[in-house]
Amino acid sequence: MLRLQFIVTLLITASTAATAQWTIQDSHTTADLRGIDNAGNGIAWASGSNGAVLRTTDGGATWKSCATPPGVAALDFRGIQAFDANTALVMSSGKGDLSRLYKTTDGCGTWKLVFTNPYAPDGFFDAVLFIDSQHGMVLSDPSLVNFTPSAEYPGDFHIRVTADGGATWGPISAPDDPIPGNGLHPTHGEAAFAASNSSIALQDGWLWLGTSSSRVTSRRLYETAQPSQFLFQSMYCAGAADPISGECGQPWIDFHNAVVPINQSSKSAGIFSVHFRSAANGIVVGGDYRKPDDNTGTAAYSADGGLRWAASASPPHGYRSAVAYDAASKTWITVGPNGTDISTDDGRNWRAVHPDPALHEAPDADRKWNALSLPFVVGPQGRIGKLHTDAIKP
Repeated sequence: MLRLQFIVTLLITASTAATAQWTIQDSHTTADLRGIDNAGNGIAWASGSNGAVLRTTDGGATWKSCATPPGVAALDFRGIQAFDANTALVMSSGKGDLSRLYKTTDGCGTWKLVFTNPYAPDGFFDAVLFIDSQHGMVLSDPSLVNFTPSAEYPGDFHIRVTADGGATWGPISAPDDPIPGNGLHPTHGEAAFAASNSSIALQDGWLWLGTSSSRVTSRRLYETAQPSQFLFQSMYCAGAADPISGECGQPWIDFHNAVVPINQSSKSAGIFSVHFRSAANGIVVGGDYRKPDDNTGTAAYSADGGLRWAASASPPHGYRSAVAYDAASKTWITVGPNGTDISTDDGRNWRAVHPDPALHEAPDADRKWNALSLPFVVGPQGRIGKLHTDAIKP
């Protein structure tokens, strides 16, 4: 339960570990959970394997399984976006048409299939992220599928955007020279990880994308306090239209690309999660998920919007799949299969937190976690935890 008084103590002592953890909640499911989104006001939605979708409307005191669409028992719902108690959009990840987006507007009474991966048999949805109830995007791994005609360059990362709450999904095009490692143009074998629905991040009008090649590419999407009503809307087609949506590709150029000191020693290593607390301050975490206890290259931080990155001097103590920032306590939190770590200096140093038997905390409360949407955390076998309220008091 990451208590605030302990976080303060970290600033004035040389202790190497912290007490307090997550309060384990009863999810009533054994699904492996990777999607979690806190909508606020006690409302949160979670998702996972075997087509599982869960919802709470009382701050996590009770979680209830949702009715889901027919025929989704084999789908792995790795991402979810919650808008309110009745409205959510869930993303399944898998090769080809196993990657889909479903939406409910009546509290999971009914679901509508709003988008299926058009790059089948290739492609793989990695993350879905909305700026508000209307503007959102879904990221897919590179695919060589080439539509005729097509607004997209074959072999690129694919981003589809919506300006109508998910009813239609138009393509993003990258009309600049297809230089590997620039923007949406991947290097050989480069992809994104769908471990926690956080391989892309949005903050203050900026977009960041982290990859398996330990590359972060970033781009300014809008410069106003809020996105304009025209963001992501299709424009006049001077050339070929996308045959799936019937829309032109939104042309995205002017990316900044940065190499990040994150372990990329194998196909199972790289950046797994990106988060920015402001337009300047951000953190990426990752490592090698097949070596969860290896802390080599597991976190890096940026203080200039992702232009430059530095490795954490004291990294998390193993592979990490998700990172988030708690503004109330000014604390970064990162989780993975072997534990939880916190940072109070914008990612320069991390400290492990451990359960406190005196507080009757579960002995494994710090570990077996996949994804974050504070104050909630989710993991395998239906694990859901909630950050203790003492840790998020101002």
